[in-house]
Amino acid sequence: MTVVATRHRPSAVLMRRADPRRERSRMSALIPTLAPILGLVLGMAWLCLPAAPAMAQSFTYNPPHTRPKPPPPPPGTNGQMLVQANEVDYDYNNSRVSAVGSVQLFYNGTSLQADKVIYDQKTKRLHAEGNVRLEDADGKITYANIMDLSDDYRDGFVDSLRVDTADQTRMAASRADRTEGRYTVFQNGVYTACAPCRDDPKKPPLWQVKGARIIHDQNEKMLYFEDARLEFFGTPLAYMPYFSTPDPTVKRKTGFLMPGFSQTSQTGIGMDIPFYWALAPDYDLTLTPRITTRQGVLMQGEFRQRLLDGAYQIRAYGIVQQDPGAFNYNGIPLAGDRELRGGVETKGQFALNDRWVWGWEGVALSDYAFLQDYRLSQYRDPYTSFLNLPTEATSQLYLTGVGNRSYFDARSIYYLSYSGNQSQVPVVAPVIDYSNVFNHSILGGEVSYKTNFTNLTRDQAAFDAISANAQNNGLCSLTSADPLARTPGNCLLRGFPGTYTRLSAEAQWRRSFTDSIGEIWTPFASIRADAINASVSNQPGVSNYLPVGNTDAFRVMPTVGFEYRYPFINVQPWGTTTIEPIAQVIIRPNEQYAGKLPNEDSQSMTFDTSNLFSVDKFSGYDRIEGGSRANVGVQATTQFDQGGSVKVMFGQSYQLFGMNSFAVADATNTAVDSGLQTPVSDYVASIAYAPNSTFTFSSRARFDQATGDVQRFEVEGKANFNRWNVSLLYGDYAAQPDLGYLTRRSGILGTASFKVASNWVATGAARYNLESNSIDTYALGFGYVDDCFVLGVNYITNYSYTSYTNTGAPPQLSHAVMLQLGLRTLGSTSAGAGSNGTQ
Repeated sequence: MTVVATRHRPSAVLMRRADPRRERSRMSALIPTLAPILGLVLGMAWLCLPAAPAMAQSFTYNPPHTRPKPPPPPPGTNGQMLVQANEVDYDYNNSRVSAVGSVQLFYNGTSLQADKVIYDQKTKRLHAEGNVRLEDADGKITYANIMDLSDDYRDGFVDSLRVDTADQTRMAASRADRTEGRYTVFQNGVYTACAPCRDDPKKPPLWQVKGARIIHDQNEKMLYFEDARLEFFGTPLAYMPYFSTPDPTVKRKTGFLMPGFSQTSQTGIGMDIPFYWALAPDYDLTLTPRITTRQGVLMQGEFRQRLLDGAYQIRAYGIVQQDPGAFNYNGIPLAGDRELRGGVETKGQFALNDRWVWGWEGVALSDYAFLQDYRLSQYRDPYTSFLNLPTEATSQLYLTGVGNRSYFDARSIYYLSYSGNQSQVPVVAPVIDYSNVFNHSILGGEVSYKTNFTNLTRDQAAFDAISANAQNNGLCSLTSADPLARTPGNCLLRGFPGTYTRLSAEAQWRRSFTDSIGEIWTPFASIRADAINASVSNQPGVSNYLPVGNTDAFRVMPTVGFEYRYPFINVQPWGTTTIEPIAQVIIRPNEQYAGKLPNEDSQSMTFDTSNLFSVDKFSGYDRIEGGSRANVGVQATTQFDQGGSVKVMFGQSYQLFGMNSFAVADATNTAVDSGLQTPVSDYVASIAYAPNSTFTFSSRARFDQATGDVQRFEVEGKANFNRWNVSLLYGDYAAQPDLGYLTRRSGILGTASFKVASNWVATGAARYNLESNSIDTYALGFGYVDDCFVLGVNYITNYSYTSYTNTGAPPQLSHAVMLQLGLRTLGSTSAGAGSNGTQ
């Protein structure tokens, strides 16, 4: 190590004539003597660790190309040391090196500042006093009045200690003592992860932990708190005579985690007591018994392991219920009315290389209502039940690859129904997708292709009632006393019983030209082929929709067409407007086997401006649009110079010749009420207006082509102020008797959040049914968030049909309250309460 000593310009008091020989002798002596000083400084930086606890780390896997870079190596110890002071002196008689006056020591990214620094060569101790400031290479800053430490770091003390770390945690103590090279005792220690108040730094932080003594055991890497109390704004709220936590250098440590609380009408009050067990650096186990007042102990366990190329986890639940009868409705046993209940969940993902990954998800339950009844997994957060209640769990095995312009995905899927109709849910094994875009053009245009292979099986037919008689009398259910009533006039066949296999392949070519007057011509061509095998079981009513037995089919759909656009641009001082007429002509033969084959993946169909110019308006592969068609419309866009824009689109579709696929009813009546079933389609329109960054408005509508009646109308407005966020969605939908919607539907969905203060937020959401003049779902929330503390309270009410599907009971009215509390670096906990009734 090289030592460089510099001086400030000496004051009049210190000015004296220097003997050059003495100076050279002094500097020669400094070289071996100052060497330990910065080593002591580095040791002192380690000594003053803040009391931040370690948390169980996440096992989220990052593929190789997204993995974080490793941290930089620690600074070396063989660099150059710089000592700067008003005076540097060496006492030969007492073997002391002293740096006095504005002392600054720099060494390998670590710096020490003090009024005076003394190193005693005889006692081998470093002593720094007066405005001591130590900053290490990681950005941690330690303040003190006095530092005293032996050169082997075994013993020492620091008076009036204060530590600020790079991650914005802070610790203070009246004194810190180090003994036996192992223990550091902080007297009257205080720890917080909150920033000090800007206006009054002496004001207590939002929260802090105080301890009469905080003991750090270097060997065990543990922090022990004695007479500890948790304070909010300087007011003690919780007292703990003793507790321990891992020190900041430990990322994973065996011990208890923050508890959680819950309450439901069926399970009573529950408390989760998680225990984390760090079995090895690459795997761990968390055991979480939930003690409930009504059902006994629900045992939960989670095992996680990270391997070289990925990670996996297994979670298991189990309980022997003490009061199974709590899960019934008026004497009717529900799914949870059993003594033994439990389940297993697992997932994992591994990288084969930087382009390919494979993985799995798996769920197995004793009954379909278990997770919902105990608010586990998808139901842990009550917000999952607000407008988006999970209906099924997915078990799958998959392989995925991504290229520069290609994509491959293969998976086998098993759906676990949360409604109890497991025999009506398909098993998909496998479904394979591949798509690719050529890197070079052919005939000047872009060429792409895609393929899909699907194989699925289902045990029982799935019918949906569409007529009033069928809906009121349950004619389409599996328990119906009159299975012969399952006809197209009463029911839809949403899922057929049997096995279905399909292989589809499609190639496309497209090229755009712009002529001399600005017209844009885009010719395109495609060809698609499907090979299908359907083995349909002859269950009651199925033959009314599909041919039963084994059916083999092969269909080909060649398509040619062009799209025409002619944009007109008008520039004004206030902005630019573009008006663009659009016309599209598609020539192709009729759809083969229309309505005579199973339809599993093409049941969703909404006609609006977003798919007006789609070549095939069916989703999925099971249906394919046939017959020649023309799509026409106009699009206008205005961009204002002062900000803001308006986009309007209006159009219509025409069946030119051939069979109209949308007029052919299949087993699910897909598209028969879409507005495309007539030779001249309904009108579709949309508008999007954003006058500035605060407001946005949008609307989508479909009008009957003959009468002009509104068939579908949605309008949405959003506003984002400094403290307010508001959104309002209104929807009005005409009756669709062919799909089971016998009456008109309309409603309003509103959401809002208000920033009450700098860190306080209130939120709310509600859905109002205009037909029944009632609010059927609403949520209220209130929360506080800052850099060190999170507090949230949410209340949600909605209707759930999940546990009542097979009982004939009315829908379940659910109430849920969730409390979340989080202290940065210390951990977080949550408490939930809920009740279920019927309406």
